[in-house]
Amino acid sequence: MSVQKRFASALLSCLLLVFAIMVSLPPHAASAAVGTFFNVINQDGADPWVYKHTNGYYYLTKTTGNNVTLWRSRTLTGLDAGDSKVVFTPPATGANSQNIWAPELHWINNAWYIYYAADDGNNNNHRMFVLRNTSADPFSGTWTDLGKIYDPANDYWAIDGTVLNVSGKLYFIWSGWPGTANVTQNLYIAPMDTPNHISGARVQISAPTYAWETVGSPTVNEGPEVLVKNGVISLVYSASGSWTDAYKLGMLTASTTANLLSPTSWTKRSTPVFQSGNGVYGPGHNSFTKSADGTEDWIVYHAARFQGAGWTRNIRAQKFGWNADNTPNFGTPAAPNTPIAIPSGEPLRDRYEAESGVFANGAIAVTTPTASNGAKAGYLDNSTRSVEVTVNVASAGTYVLYARTDNGTTGGAWATHSLSVNGGAASLFYVANSGWDNWGTSTARVYLNAGANKLKFSGNSNFAELDCLDLFPYQP
Repeated sequence: MSVQKRFASALLSCLLLVFAIMVSLPPHAASAAVGTFFNVINQDGADPWVYKHTNGYYYLTKTTGNNVTLWRSRTLTGLDAGDSKVVFTPPATGANSQNIWAPELHWINNAWYIYYAADDGNNNNHRMFVLRNTSADPFSGTWTDLGKIYDPANDYWAIDGTVLNVSGKLYFIWSGWPGTANVTQNLYIAPMDTPNHISGARVQISAPTYAWETVGSPTVNEGPEVLVKNGVISLVYSASGSWTDAYKLGMLTASTTANLLSPTSWTKRSTPVFQSGNGVYGPGHNSFTKSADGTEDWIVYHAARFQGAGWTRNIRAQKFGWNADNTPNFGTPAAPNTPIAIPSGEPLRDRYEAESGVFANGAIAVTTPTASNGAKAGYLDNSTRSVEVTVNVASAGTYVLYARTDNGTTGGAWATHSLSVNGGAASLFYVANSGWDNWGTSTARVYLNAGANKLKFSGNSNFAELDCLDLFPYQP
Protein backbone atom coordinates (compact mmCIF):
# COMPACT_ATOMS: atom_id res chain seq x y z
CA MET A 1 0.00 0.00 0.00
CA SER A 2 1.35 3.43 -0.90
CA VAL A 3 2.21 6.01 1.76
CA GLN A 4 -0.67 8.16 0.50
CA LYS A 5 -3.17 5.30 0.80
CA ARG A 6 -1.92 4.37 4.27
CA PHE A 7 -2.29 8.02 5.35
CA ALA A 8 -5.76 8.26 3.85
CA SER A 9 -6.81 5.03 5.57
CA ALA A 10 -5.48 6.20 8.94
CA LEU A 11 -7.18 9.58 8.53
CA LEU A 12 -10.47 7.89 7.70
CA SER A 13 -10.18 5.66 10.77
CA CYS A 14 -9.57 8.70 13.00
CA LEU A 15 -12.52 10.54 11.52
CA LEU A 16 -14.78 7.52 12.04
CA LEU A 17 -13.59 7.24 15.65
CA VAL A 18 -14.27 10.94 16.30
CA PHE A 19 -17.71 10.59 14.67
CA ALA A 20 -18.50 7.57 16.84
CA ILE A 21 -17.52 9.45 19.99
CA MET A 22 -19.61 12.46 18.97
CA VAL A 23 -22.62 10.24 18.28
CA SER A 24 -22.29 8.53 21.68
CA LEU A 25 -22.31 11.81 23.62
CA PRO A 26 -25.52 13.63 24.53
CA PRO A 27 -26.43 16.60 22.30
CA HIS A 28 -24.59 19.77 23.32
CA ALA A 29 -26.57 22.10 25.57
CA ALA A 30 -29.88 20.79 24.29
CA SER A 31 -33.02 21.75 26.15
CA ALA A 32 -36.53 20.41 26.27
CA ALA A 33 -39.63 22.06 27.70
CA VAL A 34 -40.92 19.60 30.29
CA GLY A 35 -43.79 19.39 32.74
CA THR A 36 -41.94 17.20 35.24
CA PHE A 37 -39.53 17.54 38.14
CA PHE A 38 -37.32 15.25 40.20
CA ASN A 39 -38.78 14.92 43.65
CA VAL A 40 -36.74 16.82 46.15
CA ILE A 41 -38.08 20.34 46.66
CA ASN A 42 -35.73 21.22 49.54
CA GLN A 43 -32.41 19.43 49.88
CA ASP A 44 -32.09 19.88 53.64
CA GLY A 45 -35.01 20.17 56.01
CA ALA A 46 -37.46 18.54 58.38
CA ASP A 47 -41.02 19.03 59.62
CA PRO A 48 -42.20 20.95 56.54
CA TRP A 49 -45.32 23.08 56.81
CA VAL A 50 -46.65 24.47 53.53
CA TYR A 51 -49.72 26.69 53.37
CA LYS A 52 -51.20 28.16 50.18
CA HIS A 53 -52.91 31.47 50.93
CA THR A 54 -55.61 33.31 49.02
CA ASN A 55 -53.00 35.83 47.81
CA GLY A 56 -51.47 33.16 45.57
CA TYR A 57 -48.36 32.59 47.66
CA TYR A 58 -47.18 29.31 49.10
CA TYR A 59 -45.62 29.79 52.54
CA LEU A 60 -43.12 27.27 53.88
CA THR A 61 -41.68 26.94 57.34
CA LYS A 62 -39.61 24.09 58.75
CA THR A 63 -37.43 23.24 61.72
CA THR A 64 -34.34 25.44 61.79
CA GLY A 65 -33.64 24.87 65.50
CA ASN A 66 -32.84 28.46 66.43
CA ASN A 67 -35.58 30.65 64.90
CA VAL A 68 -38.76 30.67 62.84
CA THR A 69 -38.16 31.40 59.17
CA LEU A 70 -40.78 31.77 56.45
CA TRP A 71 -40.24 31.18 52.74
CA ARG A 72 -42.73 32.22 50.06
CA SER A 73 -43.16 31.44 46.37
CA ARG A 74 -45.85 31.45 43.68
CA THR A 75 -44.97 27.82 42.95
CA LEU A 76 -44.66 24.81 45.22
CA THR A 77 -41.52 23.56 43.48
CA GLY A 78 -39.94 27.02 43.65
CA LEU A 79 -40.16 27.46 47.42
CA ASP A 80 -36.49 26.77 48.08
CA ALA A 81 -35.55 29.65 45.76
CA GLY A 82 -38.27 31.94 47.09
CA ASP A 83 -38.02 34.96 49.34
CA SER A 84 -37.27 34.18 52.98
CA LYS A 85 -37.52 36.07 56.22
CA VAL A 86 -36.76 35.31 59.86
CA VAL A 87 -39.98 36.31 61.61
CA PHE A 88 -39.07 35.22 65.14
CA THR A 89 -35.75 35.11 66.95
CA PRO A 90 -36.13 33.66 70.45
CA PRO A 91 -34.96 35.40 73.61
CA ALA A 92 -31.49 34.59 74.87
CA THR A 93 -32.88 32.76 77.89
CA GLY A 94 -36.19 31.41 79.09
CA ALA A 95 -38.77 28.75 78.37
CA ASN A 96 -38.82 29.28 74.59
CA SER A 97 -35.19 30.22 74.00
CA GLN A 98 -33.83 27.03 72.42
CA ASN A 99 -34.58 23.96 70.29
CA ILE A 100 -37.37 25.46 68.19
CA TRP A 101 -39.13 22.64 66.34
CA ALA A 102 -41.84 22.16 63.73
CA PRO A 103 -43.40 25.62 63.39
CA GLU A 104 -46.76 25.90 61.60
CA LEU A 105 -48.29 29.00 60.01
CA HIS A 106 -52.10 29.35 60.21
CA TRP A 107 -54.53 32.05 59.03
CA ILE A 108 -57.38 32.14 61.58
CA ASN A 109 -60.01 34.84 62.08
CA ASN A 110 -58.15 37.34 59.88
CA ALA A 111 -54.83 37.02 61.67
CA TRP A 112 -51.69 34.95 61.27
CA TYR A 113 -50.62 32.50 63.98
CA ILE A 114 -47.44 30.47 64.23
CA TYR A 115 -47.40 27.50 66.60
CA TYR A 116 -43.99 26.09 67.52
CA ALA A 117 -42.31 23.91 70.13
CA ALA A 118 -39.36 25.16 72.19
CA ASP A 119 -37.55 24.66 75.48
CA ASP A 120 -34.95 26.29 77.74
CA GLY A 121 -32.15 23.93 76.72
CA ASN A 122 -33.61 20.96 78.61
CA ASN A 123 -35.69 18.69 76.35
CA ASN A 124 -37.91 17.70 79.28
CA ASN A 125 -39.20 21.26 79.23
CA HIS A 126 -40.38 21.31 75.62
CA ARG A 127 -43.75 23.06 75.35
CA MET A 128 -45.92 24.65 72.65
CA PHE A 129 -45.88 28.42 72.05
CA VAL A 130 -47.76 30.77 69.74
CA LEU A 131 -47.05 33.98 67.79
CA ARG A 132 -49.59 36.34 66.22
CA ASN A 133 -49.45 38.90 63.40
CA THR A 134 -52.52 40.92 62.37
CA SER A 135 -51.00 42.17 59.10
CA ALA A 136 -52.48 40.83 55.87
CA ASP A 137 -48.92 39.92 54.82
CA PRO A 138 -46.97 37.62 57.16
CA PHE A 139 -43.72 39.09 55.80
CA SER A 140 -44.70 42.51 57.17
CA GLY A 141 -46.33 43.77 60.35
CA THR A 142 -45.30 42.70 63.84
CA TRP A 143 -45.14 39.19 65.22
CA THR A 144 -46.17 39.22 68.88
CA ASP A 145 -45.11 36.45 71.23
CA LEU A 146 -48.29 35.31 73.03
CA GLY A 147 -46.48 32.78 75.19
CA LYS A 148 -47.25 29.17 75.97
CA ILE A 149 -50.38 27.37 74.81
CA TYR A 150 -51.19 24.46 77.13
CA ASP A 151 -53.61 22.63 79.41
CA PRO A 152 -52.81 23.95 82.92
CA ALA A 153 -54.01 20.72 84.52
CA ASN A 154 -51.65 18.65 82.34
CA ASP A 155 -48.65 20.88 81.72
CA TYR A 156 -46.34 18.20 80.32
CA TRP A 157 -43.89 17.86 77.43
CA ALA A 158 -45.56 18.92 74.16
CA ILE A 159 -44.54 19.32 70.49
CA ASP A 160 -46.05 19.41 66.97
CA GLY A 161 -49.17 21.42 67.72
CA THR A 162 -51.73 22.04 64.97
CA VAL A 163 -55.23 23.53 64.77
CA LEU A 164 -58.40 21.81 63.56
CA ASN A 165 -61.28 24.11 62.58
CA VAL A 166 -64.64 22.35 62.25
CA SER A 167 -67.79 24.42 61.74
CA GLY A 168 -66.14 27.40 63.39
CA LYS A 169 -65.01 25.41 66.44
CA LEU A 170 -61.27 25.30 67.09
CA TYR A 171 -59.34 22.37 68.52
CA PHE A 172 -55.65 22.09 69.36
CA ILE A 173 -54.01 18.73 68.59
CA TRP A 174 -50.45 17.86 69.60
CA SER A 175 -47.99 15.16 70.60
CA GLY A 176 -47.08 14.90 74.26
CA TRP A 177 -46.06 12.80 77.21
CA PRO A 178 -48.67 11.29 79.52
CA GLY A 179 -46.68 12.53 82.52
CA THR A 180 -43.23 13.78 83.39
CA ALA A 181 -41.29 10.74 82.07
CA ASN A 182 -40.21 10.17 78.47
CA VAL A 183 -41.81 6.75 78.01
CA THR A 184 -44.12 7.39 75.05
CA GLN A 185 -45.56 10.15 72.87
CA ASN A 186 -49.34 10.20 72.51
CA LEU A 187 -51.71 12.40 70.54
CA TYR A 188 -53.97 14.78 72.48
CA ILE A 189 -56.84 17.08 71.57
CA ALA A 190 -58.32 20.02 73.51
CA PRO A 191 -60.91 22.70 72.78
CA MET A 192 -59.86 26.29 72.07
CA ASP A 193 -61.85 29.44 72.80
CA THR A 194 -59.34 31.63 70.94
CA PRO A 195 -56.51 30.74 68.55
CA ASN A 196 -54.00 31.13 71.36
CA HIS A 197 -55.83 29.60 74.32
CA ILE A 198 -56.94 26.09 75.28
CA SER A 199 -60.27 26.19 77.09
CA GLY A 200 -60.57 22.64 78.40
CA ALA A 201 -58.70 19.55 79.50
CA ARG A 202 -56.69 17.53 77.02
CA VAL A 203 -58.04 14.17 75.82
CA GLN A 204 -55.83 11.34 74.58
CA ILE A 205 -56.97 10.10 71.14
CA SER A 206 -54.02 7.92 70.11
CA ALA A 207 -51.09 6.04 71.59
CA PRO A 208 -48.54 3.86 69.78
CA THR A 209 -49.89 0.31 70.00
CA TYR A 210 -49.40 -1.48 66.68
CA ALA A 211 -46.04 -3.07 65.88
CA TRP A 212 -45.46 -0.61 63.01
CA GLU A 213 -45.94 2.31 65.47
CA THR A 214 -43.52 1.07 68.10
CA VAL A 215 -40.14 0.82 66.36
CA GLY A 216 -37.59 2.64 68.49
CA SER A 217 -37.70 3.71 72.11
CA PRO A 218 -39.51 5.69 73.38
CA THR A 219 -42.51 4.82 71.24
CA VAL A 220 -43.92 7.66 69.19
CA ASN A 221 -47.10 9.15 67.75
CA GLU A 222 -46.38 12.73 66.60
CA GLY A 223 -46.78 15.28 63.81
CA PRO A 224 -50.62 15.31 63.65
CA GLU A 225 -52.11 17.01 60.55
CA VAL A 226 -55.72 17.14 59.44
CA LEU A 227 -57.73 16.86 56.23
CA VAL A 228 -61.50 17.32 56.06
CA LYS A 229 -63.55 16.05 53.11
CA ASN A 230 -67.31 15.51 52.88
CA GLY A 231 -67.81 15.32 56.63
CA VAL A 232 -64.84 13.02 57.29
CA ILE A 233 -61.84 14.18 59.33
CA SER A 234 -58.60 12.36 58.51
CA LEU A 235 -55.95 12.96 61.14
CA VAL A 236 -52.64 11.84 59.64
CA TYR A 237 -49.78 11.38 62.09
CA SER A 238 -46.20 10.11 62.18
CA ALA A 239 -45.37 6.88 63.99
CA SER A 240 -42.25 5.04 65.23
CA GLY A 241 -38.96 6.74 65.94
CA SER A 242 -38.22 9.68 63.66
CA TRP A 243 -34.56 8.66 63.81
CA THR A 244 -35.33 5.28 62.17
CA ASP A 245 -36.11 4.17 58.61
CA ALA A 246 -39.36 2.76 60.07
CA TYR A 247 -40.82 6.27 60.48
CA LYS A 248 -44.14 6.36 58.61
CA LEU A 249 -47.65 7.80 58.56
CA GLY A 250 -50.73 6.43 60.27
CA MET A 251 -54.27 7.79 60.32
CA LEU A 252 -57.24 8.36 62.61
CA THR A 253 -60.70 9.23 61.30
CA ALA A 254 -63.76 10.89 62.81
CA SER A 255 -66.99 12.47 61.65
CA THR A 256 -67.28 16.25 61.67
CA THR A 257 -70.58 15.81 63.59
CA ALA A 258 -69.06 13.61 66.32
CA ASN A 259 -67.93 14.69 69.76
CA LEU A 260 -64.28 15.18 68.88
CA LEU A 261 -63.34 15.37 72.58
CA SER A 262 -64.40 11.75 73.05
CA PRO A 263 -61.73 9.15 72.27
CA THR A 264 -64.41 6.78 71.00
CA SER A 265 -65.18 9.19 68.15
CA TRP A 266 -61.78 8.47 66.62
CA THR A 267 -60.98 5.27 64.70
CA LYS A 268 -57.37 4.29 64.08
CA ARG A 269 -56.34 2.47 60.91
CA SER A 270 -54.60 -0.82 61.70
CA THR A 271 -52.03 -0.36 58.91
CA PRO A 272 -49.85 2.58 57.90
CA VAL A 273 -51.02 4.87 55.10
CA PHE A 274 -47.57 5.97 53.83
CA GLN A 275 -44.20 4.35 54.43
CA SER A 276 -40.74 3.63 53.03
CA GLY A 277 -40.64 2.52 49.41
CA ASN A 278 -38.99 3.03 46.02
CA GLY A 279 -35.69 3.87 47.69
CA VAL A 280 -37.17 6.58 49.94
CA TYR A 281 -36.74 5.93 53.67
CA GLY A 282 -38.59 7.16 56.74
CA PRO A 283 -41.23 9.43 55.17
CA GLY A 284 -43.13 11.41 57.80
CA HIS A 285 -44.10 14.68 59.46
CA ASN A 286 -46.06 16.09 56.58
CA SER A 287 -48.40 18.90 55.60
CA PHE A 288 -51.03 19.23 52.88
CA THR A 289 -51.55 21.83 50.18
CA LYS A 290 -53.11 22.43 46.77
CA SER A 291 -51.61 22.78 43.30
CA ALA A 292 -51.21 26.30 41.91
CA ASP A 293 -54.58 26.13 40.13
CA GLY A 294 -56.34 24.47 43.07
CA THR A 295 -57.25 21.28 41.21
CA GLU A 296 -54.84 18.85 42.88
CA ASP A 297 -54.06 17.76 46.43
CA TRP A 298 -50.39 17.46 47.42
CA ILE A 299 -48.60 16.02 50.42
CA VAL A 300 -45.32 17.63 51.49
CA TYR A 301 -43.17 15.45 53.75
CA HIS A 302 -39.66 14.89 54.95
CA ALA A 303 -37.65 11.71 54.46
CA ALA A 304 -34.16 10.47 55.32
CA ARG A 305 -31.62 11.75 52.78
CA PHE A 306 -30.25 8.20 52.54
CA GLN A 307 -30.90 4.84 54.16
CA GLY A 308 -30.04 5.02 57.85
CA ALA A 309 -29.66 8.82 57.76
CA GLY A 310 -31.73 9.33 60.91
CA TRP A 311 -32.41 13.04 61.42
CA THR A 312 -30.51 14.01 58.24
CA ARG A 313 -33.51 14.71 56.00
CA ASN A 314 -34.82 16.43 52.89
CA ILE A 315 -38.28 17.60 51.82
CA ARG A 316 -40.35 15.99 49.08
CA ALA A 317 -43.81 16.54 47.60
CA GLN A 318 -46.24 14.48 45.53
CA LYS A 319 -49.85 14.47 44.42
CA PHE A 320 -52.34 12.23 46.23
CA GLY A 321 -55.86 11.00 45.57
CA TRP A 322 -58.91 9.98 47.58
CA ASN A 323 -60.58 6.73 48.56
CA ALA A 324 -64.31 6.12 48.23
CA ASP A 325 -64.73 6.71 52.00
CA ASN A 326 -63.36 10.28 51.69
CA THR A 327 -59.98 9.43 53.20
CA PRO A 328 -56.70 10.26 51.43
CA ASN A 329 -54.80 7.71 49.35
CA PHE A 330 -51.10 8.64 49.40
CA GLY A 331 -49.78 5.61 47.51
CA THR A 332 -46.03 5.12 47.90
CA PRO A 333 -43.16 7.62 47.82
CA ALA A 334 -42.30 8.70 44.28
CA ALA A 335 -39.18 6.94 42.98
CA PRO A 336 -36.23 9.37 43.26
CA ASN A 337 -34.82 8.77 39.77
CA THR A 338 -38.12 9.03 37.90
CA PRO A 339 -39.45 12.55 37.23
CA ILE A 340 -43.07 13.23 38.22
CA ALA A 341 -45.57 15.76 36.88
CA ILE A 342 -45.24 19.30 38.23
CA PRO A 343 -48.21 20.63 40.22
CA SER A 344 -51.02 21.68 37.90
CA GLY A 345 -50.82 25.36 37.03
CA GLU A 346 -47.05 25.70 37.41
CA PRO A 347 -45.05 26.89 34.38
CA LEU A 348 -43.25 24.41 32.17
CA ARG A 349 -39.50 24.36 32.60
CA ASP A 350 -36.59 24.05 30.17
CA ARG A 351 -34.33 21.12 31.04
CA TYR A 352 -30.64 21.07 30.16
CA GLU A 353 -28.23 18.20 30.73
CA ALA A 354 -25.08 19.35 32.52
CA GLU A 355 -22.99 16.63 30.85
CA SER A 356 -23.72 18.33 27.50
CA GLY A 357 -21.84 21.45 28.56
CA VAL A 358 -18.29 22.53 27.76
CA PHE A 359 -15.76 21.07 30.21
CA ALA A 360 -12.41 22.56 31.23
CA ASN A 361 -9.23 21.43 33.01
CA GLY A 362 -10.21 17.87 33.93
CA ALA A 363 -13.92 18.09 34.62
CA ILE A 364 -15.65 15.45 32.51
CA ALA A 365 -18.95 13.75 31.74
CA VAL A 366 -19.45 10.48 33.60
CA THR A 367 -22.04 7.83 32.76
CA THR A 368 -24.34 6.65 35.54
CA PRO A 369 -27.74 4.93 35.43
CA THR A 370 -29.26 7.18 38.13
CA ALA A 371 -28.80 10.38 36.12
CA SER A 372 -31.66 11.84 34.12
CA ASN A 373 -30.02 11.21 30.74
CA GLY A 374 -27.60 8.50 31.80
CA ALA A 375 -24.68 10.85 32.49
CA LYS A 376 -23.57 13.61 34.85
CA ALA A 377 -20.97 16.37 35.05
CA GLY A 378 -18.24 15.29 37.44
CA TYR A 379 -14.70 15.92 38.64
CA LEU A 380 -15.46 19.55 39.44
CA ASP A 381 -12.87 19.19 42.16
CA ASN A 382 -11.25 22.61 42.32
CA SER A 383 -11.61 26.19 41.12
CA THR A 384 -9.87 25.53 37.80
CA ARG A 385 -12.24 22.74 36.79
CA SER A 386 -15.58 23.76 35.34
CA VAL A 387 -18.52 22.98 33.11
CA GLU A 388 -20.29 25.71 31.17
CA VAL A 389 -23.85 25.15 29.99
CA THR A 390 -25.47 27.44 27.43
CA VAL A 391 -29.15 28.10 28.07
CA ASN A 392 -31.67 30.05 26.06
CA VAL A 393 -34.64 32.08 27.27
CA ALA A 394 -37.20 34.02 25.29
CA SER A 395 -37.19 37.12 27.47
CA ALA A 396 -34.86 38.77 29.95
CA GLY A 397 -35.69 38.38 33.61
CA THR A 398 -35.13 36.43 36.80
CA TYR A 399 -35.37 32.64 36.59
CA VAL A 400 -35.34 29.80 39.09
CA LEU A 401 -32.43 27.42 38.54
CA TYR A 402 -33.48 24.00 39.83
CA ALA A 403 -30.47 21.70 39.58
CA ARG A 404 -30.20 18.01 40.36
CA THR A 405 -27.03 17.59 42.40
CA ASP A 406 -25.14 15.05 44.48
CA ASN A 407 -22.35 15.22 47.04
CA GLY A 408 -20.44 12.27 48.45
CA THR A 409 -17.70 14.14 50.27
CA THR A 410 -16.23 11.98 53.02
CA GLY A 411 -17.49 12.98 56.45
CA GLY A 412 -20.87 14.30 55.34
CA ALA A 413 -19.84 17.91 54.72
CA TRP A 414 -21.72 20.28 52.43
CA ALA A 415 -20.10 21.17 49.11
CA THR A 416 -20.23 24.37 47.10
CA HIS A 417 -19.72 25.25 43.46
CA SER A 418 -19.00 28.73 42.20
CA LEU A 419 -21.78 29.73 39.81
CA SER A 420 -21.12 32.49 37.29
CA VAL A 421 -23.73 33.80 34.83
CA ASN A 422 -22.45 35.26 31.56
CA GLY A 423 -19.00 35.82 33.01
CA GLY A 424 -20.24 37.84 35.96
CA ALA A 425 -19.19 37.63 39.59
CA ALA A 426 -19.56 34.13 40.99
CA SER A 427 -21.95 33.17 43.78
CA LEU A 428 -21.93 30.04 45.90
CA PHE A 429 -24.14 27.14 44.84
CA TYR A 430 -24.78 24.80 47.80
CA VAL A 431 -25.05 21.01 47.64
CA ALA A 432 -26.09 18.91 50.65
CA ASN A 433 -24.30 15.64 51.32
CA SER A 434 -26.42 12.58 50.57
CA GLY A 435 -23.82 10.38 48.83
CA TRP A 436 -22.80 9.87 45.23
CA ASP A 437 -25.66 9.27 42.79
CA ASN A 438 -28.18 9.94 45.57
CA TRP A 439 -29.60 13.10 44.09
CA GLY A 440 -30.98 16.19 45.76
CA THR A 441 -31.99 19.59 44.42
CA SER A 442 -29.92 22.78 44.64
CA THR A 443 -31.60 26.05 43.68
CA ALA A 444 -30.72 29.63 42.88
CA ARG A 445 -32.30 32.70 41.33
CA VAL A 446 -30.43 33.92 38.26
CA TYR A 447 -30.93 36.91 35.98
CA LEU A 448 -30.77 35.93 32.31
CA ASN A 449 -30.70 37.97 29.13
CA ALA A 450 -33.01 37.26 26.22
CA GLY A 451 -31.36 34.65 24.01
CA ALA A 452 -28.26 32.65 24.89
CA ASN A 453 -26.72 32.73 28.39
CA LYS A 454 -23.75 30.87 29.83
CA LEU A 455 -23.96 29.22 33.26
CA LYS A 456 -20.51 28.23 34.50
CA PHE A 457 -20.08 25.90 37.47
CA SER A 458 -16.60 25.58 39.02
CA GLY A 459 -15.39 23.61 42.00
CA ASN A 460 -15.20 25.57 45.25
CA SER A 461 -15.34 23.54 48.47
CA ASN A 462 -15.50 19.75 48.85
CA PHE A 463 -16.96 17.69 46.00
CA ALA A 464 -20.27 17.71 44.16
CA GLU A 465 -21.67 16.74 40.76
CA LEU A 466 -24.41 18.04 38.45
CA ASP A 467 -27.08 16.13 36.58
CA CYS A 468 -29.81 18.15 34.85
CA LEU A 469 -30.63 21.86 35.15
CA ASP A 470 -34.23 23.11 35.03
CA LEU A 471 -35.09 26.75 34.38
CA PHE A 472 -38.48 28.41 34.84
CA PRO A 473 -39.53 32.05 35.34
CA TYR A 474 -39.40 33.43 38.87
CA GLN A 475 -42.75 34.95 39.79
CA PRO A 476 -42.41 37.66 42.47
